[in-house]
Amino acid sequence: MAARWEAGAEAERVVAASLVSLTAVGWRLLVDRHWPGTRAANIDMILVGPGGVFVIDVKRWREPPEVVDDHLTTGGENRDGELAKLLAMTRTADEQVAALGMSPVALRPLMVFAGHRLDVRLGRARLLGHPDLVHALVAEPKRLTPALVRIVGDHLAQAFPAYESTALKEGTAPADMADDALFQTEDVEKAAMESLLHAPIEQWMTFLDSDQVALARRDWSGPARITGPAGTGKTVVGLHRAAHLAGRTSGRILYVTFVNNLPRVQKQLFGRMASTFADRVEFRSLHGWASAFLAERGVALTLNPPRADDAFSRAWVTVGRDSALAEIDPSPGYWREEIDHVIKGRGLTSLEEYRTVARHGRRTALQPAHREAAWLLYEEYEMLREARGVGDFNDVLSAALEELRERPADPPYSAVIVDEVQDLTLIGVRLLHAISGDGPNGLLLIGDGQQAVYPGGFRLADAGIAVKGRGAVLRTNYRNAARILEAAMEVVSDDPFDDLDGPNPNGRRTVDLTYHEGEVLRVDAADEEDHDRRLIEAIRALPERDGGGATALADSVVLCRSLREIEQYHRLFAREGIPVLRLESYDGRPVEAIKLGTYRRAKGLEFKNVFLPHFDNDLSPERDAGAAERERAELARRQLFVAMTRARDLLWLGCADKSHENGRTAGNAEL
Repeated sequence: MAARWEAGAEAERVVAASLVSLTAVGWRLLVDRHWPGTRAANIDMILVGPGGVFVIDVKRWREPPEVVDDHLTTGGENRDGELAKLLAMTRTADEQVAALGMSPVALRPLMVFAGHRLDVRLGRARLLGHPDLVHALVAEPKRLTPALVRIVGDHLAQAFPAYESTALKEGTAPADMADDALFQTEDVEKAAMESLLHAPIEQWMTFLDSDQVALARRDWSGPARITGPAGTGKTVVGLHRAAHLAGRTSGRILYVTFVNNLPRVQKQLFGRMASTFADRVEFRSLHGWASAFLAERGVALTLNPPRADDAFSRAWVTVGRDSALAEIDPSPGYWREEIDHVIKGRGLTSLEEYRTVARHGRRTALQPAHREAAWLLYEEYEMLREARGVGDFNDVLSAALEELRERPADPPYSAVIVDEVQDLTLIGVRLLHAISGDGPNGLLLIGDGQQAVYPGGFRLADAGIAVKGRGAVLRTNYRNAARILEAAMEVVSDDPFDDLDGPNPNGRRTVDLTYHEGEVLRVDAADEEDHDRRLIEAIRALPERDGGGATALADSVVLCRSLREIEQYHRLFAREGIPVLRLESYDGRPVEAIKLGTYRRAKGLEFKNVFLPHFDNDLSPERDAGAAERERAELARRQLFVAMTRARDLLWLGCADKSHENGRTAGNAEL
């Protein structure tokens, strides 16, 4: 035992001697520290540097370490106990850095093996050979600024006191730091905010505010919900929550949203933020997950939206166009939404159910005759759709829910995190509830009813989900400059909105702002040609590079209300030699091209510069407009609000004098 102890101490000296080289380039090394909460146990080393915080356990094993079936072994002997000890040490450090608002993704357990070469990940831990250690640490993404390295290092030095006789004496701090040894929370907040505005993603995703970090780490006894106005970091908390759960469970985690391009962006962001757990968290759109699930189970369902649309068009001509429905709205679009979001979206199976159901989010009152006509239209649509042998998106969710109730997912997911939950239908939420169940930390719903960009709605109680006592509201906006948020709030300030727990009668909400510079540019053009010329000039006037070193074009987007406008501006930019990347192909990585997409495609994204051509169209209904038209205008204002709040620094709002236009209409609205 004495020989083994001596060999271990020698291994620590060898590893520490290698790490000393990093202290010359901004790292802080703490050696042989007391493990709080134990009588005499020690932590070999804690290393703090640009790459984060690393809790290090040094080993000298005669036989090389191996990972066999997710177990740590050497010479055929199971050594999982030593890995468990390292993870327990890391959890103690995790609790300490949480006081600074540091995310767990910036704290890593390392087991370092003297005399062996390897680089293997086992759960949250990384196993490194001593010769590979320094190179691996230097290659880590830069998460902490020099000021944060000092503050975090000082805090951990106090939390984990040194033994009097250490294997290697630590260097003392420079004289100019001696009077400022104790960490200051305001220093952390200031440095983190600077990172938020200018630094690469790895740095600003490292720190959360106190409310956010508490939510990311909280133990919930059942389904929970996080809400808050635009820009308050709900998605950031969701991603950190996924990393937190991945570090504490062994099962899969499902991260779901409605928009099908957003999971690519979230997956890319999570991979850069928490690469250790990248293969443990599955990012999917809800319909994408349901379609894949049915395919795995061998359930045949032909999803063909164009043929389903044709079935509805024929049903409208046959039983809808000349019915009582035309009294409310003579256009078929409103009634297609009624079927998609109320009848099929809520899983209604009889006219009796539909007669009495509360149409949350639909402000147009329907008389019994209207509901009967709408149900007849639904039945005609279903008959024609089934005759064609095709399904629509609601059919995919309903089939997946039925299959899941008969045979649960195997293996099950440890947790399900739902982002932008307000855009789902009730049947979609029931499906996710069936996946996760009501167990502790199983289901987290994230969203805000004021940012709903689709008609209709639901209540959590309708889905059998209770979150009483397990809800939280974020109130600090970290994204938008004050001028930008104020301009966006003016659009929806008079509109009530439906949330998952009930109606909110006031669109104006209390939001705490973080100060940073921002600008709103309103352009009143003489005509459409002048409008587009000034849009091109504004894009070309962007600086070549922003404060973080990325091209300004790479962090800019043009958002439009309709697919027709998307095609129009894509052609315009091509003629002007401006590179374009459509949002449906965007995965979050910086590309030197202007992004182009619809308001709905922009959900969950943010950009430093946002351009909204013809932003004022379709916002205010005519004075004698009917209830359905007023409802459409209200939805259009919410969609514009979402588009405006994607902007961090610059919001360009363009409009043109419509008296020069000849019957120009939006048309071809995105479905």
